[in-house]
Amino acid sequence: MIAARQSEIQGTCLVTGATGLVGNNVVRQLLARGAAVRALVRSESRVVATALTGLAVDRFSGNVVDEATLERAIDGASCVIHAAAFVHCGWRHGDEMREVNVEGTRRIARAARRAGARLVHISSVDAIGLRSDGALADEETLPGGMPEFPYLVTKRDAEAVVMEEVDRGLDAVIVNPVYMLGPWDWKPSSGRMLLEVGAGKGLFAPPGSNDFVDVRDVVAGILAALVKGRTGRRYILGGHGMSYLDAWRVMARVTGRMQPIGLAPRPCVRVAGWLGDLAVALTGREGDLNSVATTVSLIDHRYSCRRAINELGYTFRPLEDTVQDAWDWFVARGYAKAFRPALAR
Repeated sequence: MIAARQSEIQGTCLVTGATGLVGNNVVRQLLARGAAVRALVRSESRVVATALTGLAVDRFSGNVVDEATLERAIDGASCVIHAAAFVHCGWRHGDEMREVNVEGTRRIARAARRAGARLVHISSVDAIGLRSDGALADEETLPGGMPEFPYLVTKRDAEAVVMEEVDRGLDAVIVNPVYMLGPWDWKPSSGRMLLEVGAGKGLFAPPGSNDFVDVRDVVAGILAALVKGRTGRRYILGGHGMSYLDAWRVMARVTGRMQPIGLAPRPCVRVAGWLGDLAVALTGREGDLNSVATTVSLIDHRYSCRRAINELGYTFRPLEDTVQDAWDWFVARGYAKAFRPALAR
């Protein structure tokens, strides 16, 4: 096991997934620290142009399954932060997720090893199991407690690929973030939950719970792992463990919407998922409503980030501050409209 590093970030860092919520925040924090940054982008699309406008980054057009592009992008880099992934909470797109999440990670890890670059692989807590006794899961918790849907399976397999390369000499750390909110969510991704509540659609919350955290705190943890993390080690980057109902109450308060009425009945949530699956069978298209998404929303996700706190100095801010900053960002860029209730007469 290679000892933890203590120096500041030096040299050039390649970031994959640089236009996503995590990747774009990584790019911005690296630049703020004076690092030289390269961004691997799939194409010069509108999202790419918008997300990277004004940022002093070297762009490499390609993707994580293009090994020749990866070799060029990593050449001379001292570190790689691998944030690119195919994310979908459902039963479909398994082949695409395996190609990007597993085989893409294999190519990234192999190229980083050959270049002598340190890798931080951004996984997900979905790759970690949940405790059946309700206690907090940690980095050593065995798989279980979640439906075996393609995203979860491919993220877990991607971690195994990284560890195979570690055995071959790769200097790599794995981080497992929880549910993230915050600014620079261009697509948007997990911020869609906040947008739904802010649009007045959060009257009945799912019965489960989750860990909620600011993406900027997660990125600070990622960069701490780059500097201090122990090779071959996992770090959960957690936050505020709370029910969806309590989280939606915070979101409603920040956005000026009516507070949630209560919890959606579990049988109704399950039926909604089955109806979503039926729609998929009829149309061939799978959206956000399906039995995976509804089943996951019924589960209590409980994680400990004690290792990251102790070894990386990881911290996270109050959730209301995160929600406010994320909402202000969405409103300022036209994703949502500020809601002001009519004055009482």
